Amino acid sequence: MRRLLAPLTSRDTYLRWACLILGGALLMPYMMAGAVVAGILRAVPQDGSLLALMQPLVFVCVLPLVALTGLVLPVRALEITAARGLLGAEIGPLPATARRTWAERRRTAAWFTLHLGLGGMLAAITLAVIPFVIWLVALPFFDGVDAPAAALLPAWWSDVWALPAAVASAFALVQLVAGVGRLLAWSAPRLLGPSAGDRLAAAEERARDLAARNRLARELHDSVGHALSVVTVQAGAANRILDRDPPAVRQALAAIERQARGALEELDHVLGVLREENGAGGPEAPRATGRSLADLAELTGPAGADATVRGELDALSPPISREGYRIVQESLTNAIRHGDGPASLSVIVDADHLEISVRNPVTRRESPARSGGRGLAGMRERVTLLGGELRAGAEEEHWLVHVRLPLHA
Repeated sequence: MRRLLAPLTSRDTYLRWACLILGGALLMPYMMAGAVVAGILRAVPQDGSLLALMQPLVFVCVLPLVALTGLVLPVRALEITAARGLLGAEIGPLPATARRTWAERRRTAAWFTLHLGLGGMLAAITLAVIPFVIWLVALPFFDGVDAPAAALLPAWWSDVWALPAAVASAFALVQLVAGVGRLLAWSAPRLLGPSAGDRLAAAEERARDLAARNRLARELHDSVGHALSVVTVQAGAANRILDRDPPAVRQALAAIERQARGALEELDHVLGVLREENGAGGPEAPRATGRSLADLAELTGPAGADATVRGELDALSPPISREGYRIVQESLTNAIRHGDGPASLSVIVDADHLEISVRNPVTRRESPARSGGRGLAGMRERVTLLGGELRAGAEEEHWLVHVRLPLHA
């Protein structure tokens, strides 16, 4: 019993009722056009007894026109708004770049026809039942009501059964509206929501967005993080020798200036990509900033690393040289943050591979593997994308990073 009475007090019932009435209102222009066409074709019978049958016939005839409208016109957005706001249907977001396909058009046309068809019928029933209920309620209070229905009923009927019949009619109308509303709410996500192809496209779009964001985070971590680490070391050194070695202090300040300028360039570059994201609807891969292993001195000098280079760095392909630069940058950053002494760097270029080795002592501070940062994970992602090998770990009292990249992968 509680389940039967629930629709009477449920807000969803009346919102769905409004959605059905809206469907009936949208159907009215089609019904008027159908009636005009029927009049032009002289299909309207002159016999008054058959005139009432024409409205259902016109209703059936205009449904294909409704389906054609849903197939051609962009009514999906309007119907999704109505389904979400009035039916309470949970319809997933559509891909931003999704184009209209015939499968989507057919599903939209089916929903549009269902909405307008059921809405037209429920609107007509509502317009018939509500005046009938009012008439039943008023019937016991008036004598001699001149109505065809009253002539068919016994004289005592209005005093005994009019009010219960009015309540039963109203109750039946609400139950009918609730049932049809549930049907529409169930159908809306299946006909208006994203298809399997739409969900796949949305997943691919999210994956591209996540990959681009990870790329931006890695670029910021490697470039700006390295610059700040070098600035910290150089500033500390300059502070210790400020009074006794002014030339060394000037060198440290010059290194700080260079690193700060480089960090600003990298930050401006990444912010430019983020601005493109806001303007174009999605992040793009960062543009190359021009730094490569040919600029190795910019890393080793300020970091105080001993570098050994064998081979022609200028002969490396741009992707290998650029990613190799980032790997060296992150390795030296870890050496500055976690090491206890100057790092040693070895870069070897042979006919088939690029090998990078960075070794630094880690006797007092925490090793990079336990620091919780993203440095090693970022290096591993770079090496994996280039088809190379990465080995990072403690060896006795040193931390070793060894990378081997194929030159012709």
